[in-house]
Amino acid sequence: MDLKKLGLHGKSILKLLDLTDEQVQGMIELAEELKARKKSGANLKDALLYRKNIALIFQKSSTRTHCATVCGVHDEGGYTEYLNAHDLHFGKKESVKDSARVLGRMFDGIMFRGYSQRTVEDLAKYSGIPVWNGLTDEWHPSQVFADFLTIKEHFGTLKGLKMAFIGDGRNNVASSLMIGCSKVGMDFVDVCPQELSPSQELLDMANEGAKRNGCKIEVSHDPIKGVEGANILYTDVWVSMGEEALFNERLALLKPFQVNMDMVKNTGLLEQNKVIFLHCLPAFHDNNTEVSKETGAMEVSDDVFEAPFSKVFDEAENRLHTIKAMIVASLA
Repeated sequence: MDLKKLGLHGKSILKLLDLTDEQVQGMIELAEELKARKKSGANLKDALLYRKNIALIFQKSSTRTHCATVCGVHDEGGYTEYLNAHDLHFGKKESVKDSARVLGRMFDGIMFRGYSQRTVEDLAKYSGIPVWNGLTDEWHPSQVFADFLTIKEHFGTLKGLKMAFIGDGRNNVASSLMIGCSKVGMDFVDVCPQELSPSQELLDMANEGAKRNGCKIEVSHDPIKGVEGANILYTDVWVSMGEEALFNERLALLKPFQVNMDMVKNTGLLEQNKVIFLHCLPAFHDNNTEVSKETGAMEVSDDVFEAPFSKVFDEAENRLHTIKAMIVASLA
């Protein structure tokens, strides 16, 4: 991958809307190369992030984003410093603007995972160094890169496939996948209750990309018809971090949208081995967590989660390679 041609050196990656179609495709190709490089046992003397210091600012807890960033940076000779909400003074003793200007004098880049998109935008604006969005309430670009790498590894391509996202149709993952699919030529259908539909503004932005790349963006409120012909069934937790007060309401609203074996069969592609299941994790698929002990499986049934066509742990591993690609694209 010609990093100069990719055109992201010194730049932040905050949402997929900021990237060209070619840059989104290029990020997947770079991640493929970095994954192969890791598995080949590349010599650390050729490290791409040698002596680079990366701050991890995490207002929200994390398993995959945290571990993927640490391992990815260390793989390429860099160093990470983890800062949680208790380590910072954001909006309390110090403004985000002032904190950003301090951190920018010490670090080479910042991985942010938190609530407000405004916060990550301000970090990028005032720090003077690349900032990467590991998740905000509005967007989750790092997850989409991992999803696309997983899909490409399984099907050999992205263009021409169809993805159905089932559940909360206006959460950060659904929104990011919709924009991402429009940029890589993948059909996308948002299968959700009417009450959790994406905004018209988002649909308009996605349709602009879809026209360029010959694909379709749709919304369906029918969990049976909506998944017909889908190669990828994707779901997420029904209640996002910060929305816990809506738990019972969401449970009742989304119960008909659980991804189970009947839904997988409704794609019409199961017997042809042309369908996979993805989930950004963590998932409530059994009764082995404190929450699901009372509710049982929620957004996905256990037999789907554990099925051979479930690629959720390939997807989780690929967070490492795609987050590494984001950082390398900006700093190497």
